[in-house]
Amino acid sequence: MIKVLVNGALGRMGRTVLAAVNADEELKLVGAVDKFPGEVDGVEVATNLSVALMECQPDVMVDFTRPDVVFENVMLAISKKVSPVVGTTGLSDETMEKIREAAEKNDTPAFIAPNFAIGAVLMMLLSQKVAKYMPDVEIIELHHDKKLDAPSGTAELTAKMISEVREAHKQGHPDETERLAHVRGADYEGIKIHSVRLPGYVAHQEVIFGGLGQTLTIRHDSTGRDSFMPGVLLACKKVRGLKGLTVGLDKLLD
Repeated sequence: MIKVLVNGALGRMGRTVLAAVNADEELKLVGAVDKFPGEVDGVEVATNLSVALMECQPDVMVDFTRPDVVFENVMLAISKKVSPVVGTTGLSDETMEKIREAAEKNDTPAFIAPNFAIGAVLMMLLSQKVAKYMPDVEIIELHHDKKLDAPSGTAELTAKMISEVREAHKQGHPDETERLAHVRGADYEGIKIHSVRLPGYVAHQEVIFGGLGQTLTIRHDSTGRDSFMPGVLLACKKVRGLKGLTVGLDKLLD
């Protein structure tokens, strides 16, 4: 049995993770932590992560908290030889490198995924393949209005994966002007990224390719947070067999 502690347990994702871990025969929920005390499905929620890690002795800490605290949480877990499985996005490249160094130094594998939905991973892989043949592309990501970071980690990773197979170039008319600032979206090596934040959405993304006389759209929709659970559970089961820091659910798929 793999012992799991859930950090951010009272959030919408945290509650869903708790239920998923409890229902999995290969995992054992040993602790739950959040900023405020409480109880979820009969599980008492602690408020001190450091104490909970020592008392519960988990193998894995699942973290769905906030961008401003996730780095500290991850470093604390690694220092106690607990493998973090992180779904919180908004980490910079510099922060990721510090996590990588800590994981290697403490011989404690860590896992971070911008998106735990297997369909979203397939969307990114397909987009990378299409970009070899249709290099003009824009990304539209749509999330609920409580999301703190923009663009989403999924959109950023999608752009990075596409940039690996296409040459950076300016898209649109060479002399185009923005009459409203940023109306053309963020720019990642010529790839435009647009972020939508509205109530009613969960997590959605379109990758739109344009070519001579044709367009191709790859879209993924998470209509409920349970869509992320197969990926979270897979990461909990595989993270201890990894080395250093692993980023992206695609690394765990056969």
